[in-house]
Amino acid sequence: MELTVLAILALAIFSSATPLALTSPNPAAVLLRPRAGTPAILSCEASSWPPNLIGVSNEPQPPSEDLLSILAEVDPANIEATILKLVSFGTRHTLSTQNSTTKGIGAARDWIHSEFQRYADASDGRLTVETVGYVQEVDNNRILFPTLISDVVATLHGTEENRLYVVSGHYDSRVSDPLNYEDDAPGADDDASGVAISLELARVFSQTKYPKPKASIAFVAVAGEEQGLYGAQFLAQTYANATPRVNVEGMFTNDIVGSPKGGTDGERNDPYVIRLFAQGLPPLAVENSTTRETRLTIGGENDTPARQLARFVKEVAENEATGMNVSVVYRLDRYLRGGDHRPFLEAGYPAARFTEPHENYAHQHQDVRVDDTGKQYGDLPEFVDYDFVARVAKVNGAALWSLATGPGVPQNVRVNTAALSSNTTLYWDPPSSEYGGGYEIVWRPTSAPFWTGVLDVGSVVQAELSLSKDDVVFGVRAKGEDGFRGVAVLPFPGSR
Repeated sequence: MELTVLAILALAIFSSATPLALTSPNPAAVLLRPRAGTPAILSCEASSWPPNLIGVSNEPQPPSEDLLSILAEVDPANIEATILKLVSFGTRHTLSTQNSTTKGIGAARDWIHSEFQRYADASDGRLTVETVGYVQEVDNNRILFPTLISDVVATLHGTEENRLYVVSGHYDSRVSDPLNYEDDAPGADDDASGVAISLELARVFSQTKYPKPKASIAFVAVAGEEQGLYGAQFLAQTYANATPRVNVEGMFTNDIVGSPKGGTDGERNDPYVIRLFAQGLPPLAVENSTTRETRLTIGGENDTPARQLARFVKEVAENEATGMNVSVVYRLDRYLRGGDHRPFLEAGYPAARFTEPHENYAHQHQDVRVDDTGKQYGDLPEFVDYDFVARVAKVNGAALWSLATGPGVPQNVRVNTAALSSNTTLYWDPPSSEYGGGYEIVWRPTSAPFWTGVLDVGSVVQAELSLSKDDVVFGVRAKGEDGFRGVAVLPFPGSR
């Protein structure tokens, strides 16, 4: 049965707010201050128009008691031990030896599997581990001979069927020459730091004292990133080509998340900021030219699944419990660069990349050496800030737990365009046939980066709002019976 709610009650009038500076020192405590109007972290001066008389300010979602406990257990000492262990294998170059127990990428792979398995053994069956892979043939670029590419995947099984979130780091490393697979390549920041986050979150999330999440979560360490994103591409295609296709509703890669310091000599320092890169227009192989033309016509280029995922992270992971600001960058990746989220995007999955606020290129893709001025080069553990990595892990933990314990995304979200109207009518279908929760409609001025307004419409699948679709961007998100929200979805033109 279809229900309609006409939202005409005057509940709140939005006002502009001073933007929250995304620089250190840590301003997370601002989230606990009384608000007048739209929360600062979700606002900008451009969001003061159009004025409206419906709904309330869109507030960040506070962490649950379980989530607070989970984040409190993230341990910088564990992260340090993981990074130092991975560095101890000498090089983890994709082409390095796979037959040694102490050196090379094969030894690193096996150790990562054993760590995940240790957590699985204590999880009462809720966490399972597998190492999957394939042989990559010579590519006339960075694969010089047939090479086994292996991904280590630890899956925390949720209560729902076929809804998955993925968090990944890459365990391969390199030096200045991408084909040098013999010299030591410590890869402490790039990307033992990301692997350490996957391992630490798997350890904490899989403990039996915590409830099983609704959705499953895959904690992953992939290989082949430096040689061409091979491990991530294999995993994304494995999920996409499964029968049925695995429903990955969000993927995060943590790549180069080891230090807040950067610049020429490390003079830039933002210890409470992490960047989150979120792609705009999906690849044409994912969204055909007709859909893209419609997206551009309705002004939806800033409301792709990846950017909606990033907005969700901003709302649930920037708070006192993480101690971090999430600086969302509306771009696929750093300028003309790439990472392991890209193959997931190309497979049609929402994905985004976490990266430290300032990169130091003397400590990235460099031979370990000291130059004539005494400057140290190389991706060494001494340049990693383990407390910073732990805070980044907490951001990931807040996002993943909130996603996996919340509802999935509404399906077939549409806005009625049959006739001109000053009101807006939206339609949608539930995230799944079993879903019994409610929904919220969110919106923002077209020039605002994050959702500013929200209206709880209850357990309906159609709503009419006294707010014009000409002036704002709308989204529809599920809201479970427990109050946890999901990721919003942009409506496309359509009808019931």
